[in-house]
Amino acid sequence: MPELPQYLTEMGAGHLLGYIIGLFTLGAFISRFFSGRIADRAGRRIVIVFGTSVSAIAGFVYVFVGMLHDNWVGDPQTAMWGVWCFLILRTLHGLSTGFRPTGTSAFLTDIIPKERRGEALGYLGVAGNVGMAGGPALGSYLAVEYGYDVMFISSSVLGIIALVFTLKLPESLPNARRVILDDLNIFKGGVIEKSAWPSALFLIPISAAFGVFLTITPDFVADLGYKYKGLFNTIIVVSSIAMRFIAGRASDKYGREPLLIIGGFLLLIGMGGMSLATTKATATIGGVIYGMSIGINMPTIFAWTADLAPKGKVALALGTMLMALELGIGGGAFISGTLFAENNDLLPNIYLACALFAGLASCILLIYWGKTKHEKITN
Repeated sequence: MPELPQYLTEMGAGHLLGYIIGLFTLGAFISRFFSGRIADRAGRRIVIVFGTSVSAIAGFVYVFVGMLHDNWVGDPQTAMWGVWCFLILRTLHGLSTGFRPTGTSAFLTDIIPKERRGEALGYLGVAGNVGMAGGPALGSYLAVEYGYDVMFISSSVLGIIALVFTLKLPESLPNARRVILDDLNIFKGGVIEKSAWPSALFLIPISAAFGVFLTITPDFVADLGYKYKGLFNTIIVVSSIAMRFIAGRASDKYGREPLLIIGGFLLLIGMGGMSLATTKATATIGGVIYGMSIGINMPTIFAWTADLAPKGKVALALGTMLMALELGIGGGAFISGTLFAENNDLLPNIYLACALFAGLASCILLIYWGKTKHEKITN
């Protein structure tokens, strides 16, 4: 991901920076209408396998699209067809994110006792974050030293390895069956679980900040002197991993809302610090704190959503919550990418806006938690 803004710029479409994340999350958002329904009806495994298969194929298609663009580059009009093919592929690639996390999280909630759900989802996040830590760093190294094609092919090879392991997973849903046409009819049976609204609403400012981070941070760290831009992502993810070992158990013991309030205020401090950063050191401090917020917020919000869901609707609730994730990431990416393309000096203000949005959400959740806690005591 850190190398894609430069890749798009070299294709002659740097002004479309916000579309890299925006269209990816659009694909993921659309797929949420189906993934939760299918996971609750046909089974978790088919959803996980489909999402992984998309990741395994996508890298090879990026290389093919790059070849098309190289053949068309002599004519500015036909060269833009290569750009649009790339952006369409980003949308289709988003299907992987729309399916796999929904199926995987539902699978985990099936096999883990409720009282250890936060801990288990924390460990799942650790596994994902290890990939997120190594992936951007490896991708940046491969792109700089060997070129974009090697980076894309390597991503597909890793996707194939993941698919091999995924195919060995058992089905955790009782009475799982084949996918039928009714599963794909989003107008029959519902696609949104209303019990997930509290977690979904709180997730929007968190995910919007992440969309902003993914979109403008590569340019931010490049200006600070990072040769391998993915290394800054690695710092964030390592910080997140460290917190996940603590946050999952803490949310099981102390409750989901208190942990999310802490995570929201850490996001306020971390992004606020990044908005003021002018050196690698100050950016790193802000980044570490921001990474801590991710490590607290993500496993806790998954566990909170599963807690809120009625029996038999866990995957649908997770899918609803993840729709908010895609809306936030896509909106944050598109808005920040568009603003940044027009005026690079707006970068600190964009980070600051994310910080304030998260702080406001944390204050609202604090009031909500206090109210619900009082109602439980009086009842």
